[in-house]
Amino acid sequence: MRIMGLDVGSRTVGVAVSDLMGWTAQGIEIIRINEDEGEFGFARLGELVKEYEVEKFVVGLPKNMNNSIGPRAEASMAYGEKIAELFGLPVDYQDERLTTVQAERMLVEQANTSRAKRKKVIDKVAAVMILQNYLDRASGGFLS
Repeated sequence: MRIMGLDVGSRTVGVAVSDLMGWTAQGIEIIRINEDEGEFGFARLGELVKEYEVEKFVVGLPKNMNNSIGPRAEASMAYGEKIAELFGLPVDYQDERLTTVQAERMLVEQANTSRAKRKKVIDKVAAVMILQNYLDRASGGFLS
């Protein structure tokens, strides 16, 4: 079963998909959206769902550090509810606290990329980390 991981922001959605076995996550792309204007990239998301034969979504849930749900987490949950309705697929949520920070640190340490280049890929890398954390948790942590 192929799973799609999403890092939902107010301006972009980072997209990753699992391999067919559900072991590894690969970054696909960043979809530009505009939350303020009601543009959520659902058409492009639908194309990717069809292309990769996705059977489930995992949406990153940016909880507050005290484990409470704030406005960004509410927006991510609303996005998850909408894609469940649009595509008729199940949606799970993965705690993504510090995922973007981890992704940026990894890019700085391993890729030694400029800030401008990091900004262009950070959401896709965060989506990979969200999905990989979910896959590792679902497999009982045997892959981590």
